[in-house]
Amino acid sequence: MFENAATSEQFLKIEEKRAALEEELNKPELAKSPRDYARVAKQHRELRRISEVWKAIRRIDGESEGAKELANDPDREIREMALSDLENLRERRKLLEDELELLLLPKDPDDDKNTIVEIRAGTGGDEAAIFAGDLHRMYMRYAERKGWKTELLTLNAGEGAGFKEAAIMVAGDKVHGLLKHESGVHRVQRVPETESQGRIHTSAATVAVLPEADEVDVEIKQEDVRIDVFRSSGPGGQNVNKTSSAVRITHAPSGLVVICQDEKSQSKNKQRAMTVLRARLYDAKNREARDKISGERREQVGSGDRSERIRTYNYPQGRVTDHRLNLTLYRLPSIMDGDLDEIVNALGTHFRAKSLSQSGT
Repeated sequence: MFENAATSEQFLKIEEKRAALEEELNKPELAKSPRDYARVAKQHRELRRISEVWKAIRRIDGESEGAKELANDPDREIREMALSDLENLRERRKLLEDELELLLLPKDPDDDKNTIVEIRAGTGGDEAAIFAGDLHRMYMRYAERKGWKTELLTLNAGEGAGFKEAAIMVAGDKVHGLLKHESGVHRVQRVPETESQGRIHTSAATVAVLPEADEVDVEIKQEDVRIDVFRSSGPGGQNVNKTSSAVRITHAPSGLVVICQDEKSQSKNKQRAMTVLRARLYDAKNREARDKISGERREQVGSGDRSERIRTYNYPQGRVTDHRLNLTLYRLPSIMDGDLDEIVNALGTHFRAKSLSQSGT
């Protein structure tokens, strides 16, 4: 698979670039900028691993040539030993080839970023708001299992239990890369507590997973935003409601509006609202770029209608079905308690395989 001259030339270029990055890392002036140093070091690590795997494949190829010669030896014991070695070498090479394929895939530059998870109640009234609250808890528990840090950015409480909308900042290693496939419409089927006839109701909530963006990623001009302050109407207590601590930011060019009222401090609410606004603008910019490349519109989150779904949570049957994978798991309670690794890992494998097929490798 990696035998032709063009491929050898490709890895020669990779090795040259790795050496250049290593030289750059040794420059004292780079150490003065921690951010630039981290960026170059990350690129160097990635190329170094590609180089290591490629060299390991070439070593195996050399060992295989020697084993093939021994496989024709007149001595039966030597032949059997050589054939056994050849089989082991083939297995090792296959594992390295699989790793190399993944390493050579184009990287999503946002995968290593922290992420903002936005959850909104969709179709289904109060039951949809309750389900949005259940999803919020599920992702919080998953983050806890992974050792990630979480921070509630915005919360718009519902009239009863649950909420209409919430945004959580999740920080940790490769957070966005793991969570990005959670974006879409999630549907729940269950009997609400208020249902006297025992009928199953269907409702939905939408999830949007946005990479955290900084000022380098998105520039927000002061003249493009209007900032309004008002008294919080949420359940934050008397101190929140006495002062005008709630903040509403309106971004005129895009029409986006972000409201944050959960902190007693107006400045903290403003900071959080700007974080959410910047992430939404960055996501919109990325989607626009992808649309130009693909030639078709890709909406990350639909209208919240129950027919637009990526996953269904069926309480009477105790099952969760991810419709993109045709994967059904009959352990709904543990999944709702944050045990998402099986689904998240399967989605990662699915979309990596899709990328490989589209790249023609």
